[in-house]
Amino acid sequence: MELFHNQYGDSGPPFILLHGLLGAHGNWHTLSRTAFQDVARVYAVDQRNHGRSPHADAMDYPTLATDLRRFIDRHDLAPAAVLGHSMGGKTAMQAALSHPDRVDRLIVVDMAPKAYPPHHTKLLDALARIDPTAYDGRDEIDDVLAEDVPSWPIRQFLLKNLDYDGETYTWRMNLDAIRAHYDDITAALPRTPTYEGPALFVRGGASDYVADEDREGIRARFPNAELVTIDGAGHWVHADAPDALAEVVTDFLTEAAP
Repeated sequence: MELFHNQYGDSGPPFILLHGLLGAHGNWHTLSRTAFQDVARVYAVDQRNHGRSPHADAMDYPTLATDLRRFIDRHDLAPAAVLGHSMGGKTAMQAALSHPDRVDRLIVVDMAPKAYPPHHTKLLDALARIDPTAYDGRDEIDDVLAEDVPSWPIRQFLLKNLDYDGETYTWRMNLDAIRAHYDDITAALPRTPTYEGPALFVRGGASDYVADEDREGIRARFPNAELVTIDGAGHWVHADAPDALAEVVTDFLTEAAP
């Protein structure tokens, strides 16, 4: 599994970025270019079944963490700082738990290691009802998707998964595998082993993904974790408050190890 990635900068310690469900490496383009590459050598990665990375039937957090470990080894990055948002946050957590020698610092954006309710079922079903090959334009697909997904910003995010070869539209992500393994994606991470390295958890103040009561579950697995709240930001912290997130993350990356 050779994961697709974009690299930003060619100096500094390695820093790997992981997107969330139905996202891709491009979600981190602006922050990588404007902030992160000033303090690190950045690798924004497409996880399996997303973006330009290969498709495969298997998809759970041990598998995604193994993909990340192999990426680190293939590019001789160990140990690397790893940041993940949402689903990518759980991949990053699992990688730190399973392969602690590969992870120098852990950053998790708006995600806890707990199980989550199936928030995305309706979105996944809506995408599955659309055969992009049957349409001649992106706007036509958007009109059909709007019947099930009235939110314009959400549709624009989902439609970034469209691929076009000059003649035909297709879904870039492996929708079948994502739907088949959605229970694995929403599942809790194991409580053992623990990761003893530096860990930063960043939550959006307007998001309900990480509650105060989740601190216990976080510190049970990551005893050196720090939790920071960015006021006014929703689940997409890097879109809602990019400057605030950049400051918190770069401070964490450059501070001396405890």
